[in-house]
Amino acid sequence: MMSNKENLKSYFAEKLEKHGASPMGVDYNSVEAQIQRFEVLSRIFSDKSEFSLLDFGSGFGSMYDFLVGRGHRLEYFGYDISEPMVEKGREIHRGDDNCKFSSDYDEIPVVDFAVLSGTLNIRLDMANSEWRKQVLEILHMMDKKTRFGFSFNMLTMYSDKEKMKDYLYYGDPGFYFDYCKKEFSRNVALLHDYDLYDYTILVRKIPS
Repeated sequence: MMSNKENLKSYFAEKLEKHGASPMGVDYNSVEAQIQRFEVLSRIFSDKSEFSLLDFGSGFGSMYDFLVGRGHRLEYFGYDISEPMVEKGREIHRGDDNCKFSSDYDEIPVVDFAVLSGTLNIRLDMANSEWRKQVLEILHMMDKKTRFGFSFNMLTMYSDKEKMKDYLYYGDPGFYFDYCKKEFSRNVALLHDYDLYDYTILVRKIPS
């Protein structure tokens, strides 16, 4: 039996093969939803024009393209467990020395900020309690790699019940807000006021 990590690799490899380098290729419903989520996540560094960034669960680098298109100058590190996603990212951004991809977390240096979009939603057949443990592990991985803060989004437990799917994870925003306040920083924002079935948390680290 494949591990959940291998199942996830297969899941996203199939999405990429079916939909190509598009929002649907990384399991977004639409271009508009992808852009809206990127805009909210970007509030973690909204006052910065130049910085280094880890995109955790990067796919093929759509976040990088979004940020460059809005005038940011950044050194970008895309991390994804799916090797086909990493290879596609390298192919699309070949020749751009500011845009790097890896499937090895240990290769990623400490950066200014990190973002994560959608990666925490697909639990497949893993129990909610086990997936929550994995989510918390990922948040600590992001914390270890960042100097100034990180942001992430997650499907909300307040989604319409009839539209919820059994292979997706719907997180409790109150739990994750509380966890981030206690574990990472006093400066934490919970954004749950935009018209999608998810929420975003911004963790701003206090300089020592």
